Amino acid sequence: MADIIQLLPDHVANQIAAGEVVQRPASVVKELLENAIDAESTEIKLIIKDSGKTLIQVIDNGKGMSVTDARLSFERHATSKIRAAEDLFNLHTKGFRGEALASIAAIAHVELKTKQEQDELGTQIEIEGSDLKAQNVVVTPKGTSLAVKHLFFNIPARRNFLKSNAVELRHIIDEFHRVALAHPSIVFAMYHNGSEIFNLPSSNYRQRVVNIFGGKTNEKLVPVEETTEVLKISGFVGKPEFAKKTKNEQFFFVNNRFIKSPYLNHAINSAFEGLVKDGAHPSYFLNLTVDPKTIDINIHPTKTEIKFDDEHTLYAILRSAVKHSLGQFNIAPVLDFDSDPNLNTPYDYKDKSVATPPTIEVDRDFNPFKEKVSHGVGSSKPAVTFKKQNTSSWDSLYVGLESKSTQQDHNFSEVEFESDSKNETLFDDSQTETTQATYQLHNKYIVSTIKSGMLMIDQHRAHQRVLYENLLKNMTVKEAVSQQLLFPLQLHFSSTELPILIQLKEDLESTGFAFSSVKDHTIEITGVPLGVPESEVSIILEQLISDVEQEVPDSNFSATDLLAKSMAKSLAIKTGQSLNKQEQEHLVNSLFACKEPTVSPTNKTTFITMSVDDIDKKFM
Repeated sequence: MADIIQLLPDHVANQIAAGEVVQRPASVVKELLENAIDAESTEIKLIIKDSGKTLIQVIDNGKGMSVTDARLSFERHATSKIRAAEDLFNLHTKGFRGEALASIAAIAHVELKTKQEQDELGTQIEIEGSDLKAQNVVVTPKGTSLAVKHLFFNIPARRNFLKSNAVELRHIIDEFHRVALAHPSIVFAMYHNGSEIFNLPSSNYRQRVVNIFGGKTNEKLVPVEETTEVLKISGFVGKPEFAKKTKNEQFFFVNNRFIKSPYLNHAINSAFEGLVKDGAHPSYFLNLTVDPKTIDINIHPTKTEIKFDDEHTLYAILRSAVKHSLGQFNIAPVLDFDSDPNLNTPYDYKDKSVATPPTIEVDRDFNPFKEKVSHGVGSSKPAVTFKKQNTSSWDSLYVGLESKSTQQDHNFSEVEFESDSKNETLFDDSQTETTQATYQLHNKYIVSTIKSGMLMIDQHRAHQRVLYENLLKNMTVKEAVSQQLLFPLQLHFSSTELPILIQLKEDLESTGFAFSSVKDHTIEITGVPLGVPESEVSIILEQLISDVEQEVPDSNFSATDLLAKSMAKSLAIKTGQSLNKQEQEHLVNSLFACKEPTVSPTNKTTFITMSVDDIDKKFM
């Protein structure tokens, strides 16, 4: 029988390894940026074209590589960080898989230029699909420049699975944020299709957060500092009132390495319990420093998940530190009986003895009914008199009153008649309410009668369907009504949120929004759709951004449809909202005037029916 197991050729093994290392252009960006940081660079430049599909280039001013190192860096299982197996548990550098550059070179055209400081000339290497095309001596500045072109050129199936340029660019920006936040002392710059997206100077951690997420972020940050034998925590959390629908501003760094940890994230949410609304996520930018021997960073290929020796202790310390910071800076409400400083004893009087209080003299024989009060010089009269007053002059007040009263009799009768008619109307209304066709159950469902039995409608889902179809119609016909604001509304968004809104700007305008300017992380709105309260605008846009990011739309996705769904979800009446008779009937009529009244925009049932036979069976 012939042998079955065979050794794979290197180029095939590299392509398979590339499936673990490189899922999308953002994976290449992560590897190249971390390599540049390990080279002790102080300035790193990232150049992107077509969201990384055409070009990903990282230029640094690090220590560079020798000719031998430059060639060996593309070999499988080649690394500058590990000498023995024990080194795996004591890593202080970023670390990348031994076959990272080899895997990237197996699925792209790679050009490397590198030079060490003491050398006069550098090295240039060109590789296409694991094949070495050229190796030359070139003039190049100190450091390394690595360009990855035509990603997945020899694996068309993988290239077809890439999302739209907007989605891939968002993933690249996410990776850029993670690396830039972990190293605030390094200068970072990012360019996409020739335009500058980020230019981050060397700064402290707070300034780096503000430079990335916009100037308004500074007022949202609450510092967190805690040092124990097990863990050192430093960084910031966001104030509860600025919690967002998305998780874009949640960053954990362990030993300067970005990680994802649902367990530690739960600790943060627990500290914010009762301070943020349901569905909102607090922001945090936290650096955790632990002993490298107490963590295992090799449980996931992308190194974004790590294993802690004692997670429970870290959970407790992290939760307590965040709670302490929120209380220390008066962010969290506390029950505190503050004394009025005006009631405290002055410092100069604290040692003095109490003076004798003044004496009070009381005239115990005083009687107001016996004494006389003077009303002038030499004149006096009793304080209280019981003489009957002379009322002879009062008769003049009644002269002609009888004739006037006879003239006013008709008017008084009219007043009584109007009062009676109002009472009749009030009772009529109460009688009609008892015979209304709809009834609201627990401020959640609308119950109505039909010929066959009973109809029960979910008011929130029904209103979503009505709004969704109206919004789609307005965006298609582009005849939406906009109400102008007396004062323009200014909203601030981060660098990742702003491109999403700019992309949807035209569709938003067709629903009734009016934008006057979009610049410097700020959007100025001068008009909103009819019926949309000004206070709801920021909530609607945040919900829209959240929906776009969670749906991750690709090139064949309808942004108009998503926008209509998101706005309908934000504007629909909520469960618990009381509706009067007219509102109930209007909602029922509007629902059954829709093209698809049976389901909400998210394909959930809007109403159910119960026939009389079904109800009868309940009583059997």
